[in-house]
Amino acid sequence: MRKNDIATVRIEDIGSNGEGIGKIEGYALFIKDAVIGDVVEAKIMKAKKNYAYAKLVNIVTPSEFRVKKPVCPMARSCGGCQIQEMEYGRQLSFKEDKVREKLIRIGGIPEEIVSKAMEPIVGMENPFAYRNKAQFPVGTDRDGRIVAGFYAGRTHSIIPNTRCALGVEVNERILRCVIDFMEEFRISAYHEEEHRGLVRHVLIRYGFRTREIMVCLVINGNGIPHGEVLAERLSGIEGMTSITYSVNRERTNVIMGNEIRLLWGQTYITDVIGDVKYQISPLSFYQVNPVQTEKLYGVAMEYAQLTGEETVWDLYCGIGTISLFLAKKAKQVYGVEIVPQAVLDARMNAKINGIGNVEFFEGKAEKVLPEFGKKYEEEHEGRKYYADVVVVDPPRKGCDEGLLRTIVEMGAKRVVYVSCDPATLSRDLKYLRGEGYEVERVRAVDQFPQTVHVETVCLLSKLHADQHIEVELQMDELDLTAAESKATYEEIKDYVLEHTGLKVSSLYIAQVKEKCGIIERANYNLPKSENSRQPKCPLEKEMAIREALEHFRMI
Repeated sequence: MRKNDIATVRIEDIGSNGEGIGKIEGYALFIKDAVIGDVVEAKIMKAKKNYAYAKLVNIVTPSEFRVKKPVCPMARSCGGCQIQEMEYGRQLSFKEDKVREKLIRIGGIPEEIVSKAMEPIVGMENPFAYRNKAQFPVGTDRDGRIVAGFYAGRTHSIIPNTRCALGVEVNERILRCVIDFMEEFRISAYHEEEHRGLVRHVLIRYGFRTREIMVCLVINGNGIPHGEVLAERLSGIEGMTSITYSVNRERTNVIMGNEIRLLWGQTYITDVIGDVKYQISPLSFYQVNPVQTEKLYGVAMEYAQLTGEETVWDLYCGIGTISLFLAKKAKQVYGVEIVPQAVLDARMNAKINGIGNVEFFEGKAEKVLPEFGKKYEEEHEGRKYYADVVVVDPPRKGCDEGLLRTIVEMGAKRVVYVSCDPATLSRDLKYLRGEGYEVERVRAVDQFPQTVHVETVCLLSKLHADQHIEVELQMDELDLTAAESKATYEEIKDYVLEHTGLKVSSLYIAQVKEKCGIIERANYNLPKSENSRQPKCPLEKEMAIREALEHFRMI
């Protein structure tokens, strides 16, 4: 295949960024806006040795799963809904298959164990208007008019759109109010390349159960001129509870600043999941889909098998969302979180709900837990501390190996792993299975309809010593892994540069591959001299490399 060639291909799968994947004699084509089952004509835009990026030219035969009229007319140009043009039932089966495939290929879990453990995915009755949070970038169009919307896929070009099909209806009214105010008082929108202008983003949060509304403007300055006028206008919207602004004067892609200042009302809103009430600030992590969150936590609770006699550790506990759910049925719950503000929010949420059998610790779990265990031994005549249940809900990158080691050392009878990335989940399950745990139940929950993302809940139980054996395998007996054969280092570098503008070294790629459990050649990643120090891959570049590895289906 060469650039500008026209190819006809049937779409068999969906990539990590929502592109349709078709193959011609093993040569893969990644085609944006194509869905599983389509037969399409596509123009080759960039050809590599084993794959190419292609542009959709014509849908020869539409898939039976293709939606005739997408709910949102901006679905193709906006980067938010990668698979909105695919029928929702097929979205669910695609995500279920994605979880299954990662568990087998990356996790190394035998297919018969996965088939026995997998339970039907939990979908939504109405897979739209589910997001309780939206962050709208603000800028200007070619005519200098102020616009708000979402970034086009893989760019920072704003697609004007004040009515997102995934968001709540009131978002449009709020954005219109803010834009009218800015135009009336000639308040500038932020210009990212020149680092000038005032208003960068508008954050909106909505309590589905309480109907409380929060608006937070992110600004490149110390204040909002005539802010009292904006506050007065916004406060007239029913449910408005909190109007604030966040100061972010850094030249950065990070949206929120660290400082929140009050314009009107209070600095937080509240919402309810199940029968637990939560206090949510602009900086709080809180699941964006409350309808599915209640189902997600319900699955986690079911897997934990609590009788009221257990001690539970909730790691990466955030503002205590899962911890407080668990505390309703456990004897004692301990939550661990590294973000100081989240720990304060968690303690406040426990107080609001009158829940006394929960305690929150600030710090890294791999440090907090050993210190707790040491103190326990001192107070109990050397008796070792064991946990009944460990619940872990890490960020997309998964758990640090040190934390996994700590979980094993705690000797928990059950581990409930809540994951937003089936690739890193599978990698971590591989470690835990190697330390005497086995996967018993797995269930995907569609937390993000119309996108390729999915949440997964997994239950692992500790095996008895007579139920398993250890097998020692020398690494030099192994040949090239399937993952290694998928893409070369140069192809990964090209992908990262094209899609993010970042240049990454072979060393950084090797470090990320190692984290993902991809086997490296002996001595490949060693320093040139014994005393030399290797640079560590920055987080931004790590995420870009991980995206490339997912794109090439290496993780």
